[in-house]
Amino acid sequence: MTALDSTARRGKLSARPSSIRTDLRIIADMIEPGSRVLDVGCGDGALLDYLVHFKQVIGRGLEISQAGVNASVSQGLSVVQGDADRDLVDYPDRAFDYVVLSQTLQATRDPREVLEQLVRIGQRAIVSFPNFGYWKVRLALLVKGRMPKTASLPDAWYETPNIHLCTILDFLDLARRCGLEIDRALMLDEGGHARPIGGAARANLTATDAVFLLRRKDGVSPGG
Repeated sequence: MTALDSTARRGKLSARPSSIRTDLRIIADMIEPGSRVLDVGCGDGALLDYLVHFKQVIGRGLEISQAGVNASVSQGLSVVQGDADRDLVDYPDRAFDYVVLSQTLQATRDPREVLEQLVRIGQRAIVSFPNFGYWKVRLALLVKGRMPKTASLPDAWYETPNIHLCTILDFLDLARRCGLEIDRALMLDEGGHARPIGGAARANLTATDAVFLLRRKDGVSPGG
């Protein structure tokens, strides 16, 4: 995952709301102060830094890149190196109030298993991802016949870490198959403005990105 842009340093309240990505600010707004939070694929710790300083969370991070781990640890954050596809199974049930997976689900080898691990580990999971159903993405494929590049999908097809791109409708189907309740669903437009997802088909066409707050349905076990 591309490293997040943060200027935070140890002991300084530098992760101001304006300094983190729009989707990260939305995620932060979904998290209650003082919560236990695991940020999976945390990059250089921009979200964790903000949550620790401004929401007093007990924050932990899991990051695959050594550079991201080093950047996070240099800010005084508790982050370990690990892979979401392999290492989430090592966390106990309900160890966190929230587990965050921001702009990373599409880069995992087994998105369904990762999603089920998130709601096993956390009381709630927050997932954001680029929407491959966005109209400019569709138009690029239709008109140019080539893999599109957008602000949310900036890499060439041969350089991208994304291996399981999906649309909002695809994700909604996966959530149903995993037996998940959706507590909040927000879409982001090209200008970075967020609003609730009303009609899923319309959001699937107009949203560049989506953010979901999820939990497991009562009585549904993992894989159920």
